[in-house]
Amino acid sequence: MPSRKQMERTATAATVGKNAPPARGLAPDEDLPPEYWQALLDDLGADGTNPVPHASGRALRLDEIPQHLLRVSCRRCGRTVEIQKADAVRLYGRDAVWKDVGHRMLDNTCTIRTGRHEEDGCWPSYDV
Repeated sequence: MPSRKQMERTATAATVGKNAPPARGLAPDEDLPPEYWQALLDDLGADGTNPVPHASGRALRLDEIPQHLLRVSCRRCGRTVEIQKADAVRLYGRDAVWKDVGHRMLDNTCTIRTGRHEEDGCWPSYDV
């Protein structure tokens, strides 16, 4: 075990040449610097709109999905279920959300049933 003096020397040697913080941190009651607020305002989503509309494919309604073949797979049992978009619209409606449709398709054919609500069902992975 090194002595106290050796540990202090090692700590001093490790900090030599390192950049020290230019200023102290902000106190909880201090105002944030203007650069912070400007960075927030310059952010693409600062006006409340989504810069990439419908970024997630599973949040799309069926009539918004460009693919004609929809596929959802289970991460638990490895099953994959496919349906044509036209059939999905006919069965579930144009305004149905793909996440709900895919989950319902997997649950209708789920083979893993334990009897406990928390453990039953598939774990969907959407391929849209």
